[in-house]
Amino acid sequence: MRLKMDTSNYIWYASYGSNLSKDRFLCYIRGGKPMGSEKVEVGCTDQSPPLKEATYVMNYPLYFAKESHRWQKQGVAFIGLSKDEKYKTYSRKYLIKEEQFMDVVKQENNGVELHIDLNEVMENGYKTLRDSWYGTILYLGKEEGIPIFTFTADWDLDVPFNKPSNEYLRMIIEGLKKNVKLSGPEIIDYLCVKPGVTGHYNYKDIEQLIK
Repeated sequence: MRLKMDTSNYIWYASYGSNLSKDRFLCYIRGGKPMGSEKVEVGCTDQSPPLKEATYVMNYPLYFAKESHRWQKQGVAFIGLSKDEKYKTYSRKYLIKEEQFMDVVKQENNGVELHIDLNEVMENGYKTLRDSWYGTILYLGKEEGIPIFTFTADWDLDVPFNKPSNEYLRMIIEGLKKNVKLSGPEIIDYLCVKPGVTGHYNYKDIEQLIK
């Protein structure tokens, strides 16, 4: 008889950026320097791997902005805060402990300790804890009775878009190809129209990054 695992202290963390790549995400769990990144991550206090992972589609707009020191001082991924069924943003969701999620958010905020009341986030839809790139926690709903969260900025598209680096896009492409199981043409069609990518990368540019 198979025993049911207790997931009462677990949440789904859904990533739409470089953490689409599981190898990159595990650097936030275990520590280490992701391929192509400029920064060594410290990892979580609890370094146990995710219990599960799966593809998840968000109905929020994906865009690229700011200049990240992690990624060649070029743009990185964010999602807007306004839900709309016309948007289909691919993400990879990982079933991790609440305290691991807190540690991941802390690493994304350059080590700043943030107090996150996930119940309050669920009640309000999202909550800005800090005026920073990834200081806004967004509640996306539930799956298997477990809440799904991600983080982004509070600008909601009100920010200049910026071109992401080849290294950063390769990390996203790896996740889309290996984990989401998109074909090359599907990846190109998906990325080419995203603000920050469009006008900077054409079809052939992204095709070269997929190889």
